[in-house]
Amino acid sequence: MFSHAKTLRLVETGILLAIATVLNMIKLYQLPFGGEITFASSLPILLISYRHGIKWGLFSGFVYSLLQMATNFGAVKSLFVPEDYAIWASIGIILLDYVFACMALGLGGMFRNKFKSALALCLGTVLAMLLKYMMHIISGILFFGAWAEWFFSQEGFYAIGKKILDNFSGTGLAIIYSVFYNGLHMIPEIIVTVIIAYIISKVPAITKKIN
Repeated sequence: MFSHAKTLRLVETGILLAIATVLNMIKLYQLPFGGEITFASSLPILLISYRHGIKWGLFSGFVYSLLQMATNFGAVKSLFVPEDYAIWASIGIILLDYVFACMALGLGGMFRNKFKSALALCLGTVLAMLLKYMMHIISGILFFGAWAEWFFSQEGFYAIGKKILDNFSGTGLAIIYSVFYNGLHMIPEIIVTVIIAYIISKVPAITKKIN
């Protein structure tokens, strides 16, 4: 039989997962080449970790990855078109861009009880979001590097793109492309999330740990 604390944790986690899923559908800005900036959609998962611990945060991040795949079913389904992706590549993309990226948010509570609430939540947010960014970078290098030349040839990137294309190729070009491309949406997303995390950290009821 569940204790009151466990019941409250389950209910609160369900609510925060639902909020994260809805926020992920609200785009502050949609990049023309893919990727989007949301209204701190990762923050509810970071809060789960902060309030209930890293283990529960990692589990919640995994559940969140399943919800993201469900709400982006069309994009996930397109990964399994044999003409476009080998099966191992499709699985790798799902693991890195969905499962591992979302589970990284479960580390948001790492600095709990090590610093004051505002600093602890903000540091945890930065760490978790940077790890999420890293997952996307690795995925980009391994599976999307072929798009680098096309990307840096597009209007708006021509000046810097020409210099990059003149000086880099192969793996080096894939790394620069992935860092640059994913940074276009992840860096603003990190900034927005840290700002909102700092604001809500001032509300004692939000940063109070239940267990």
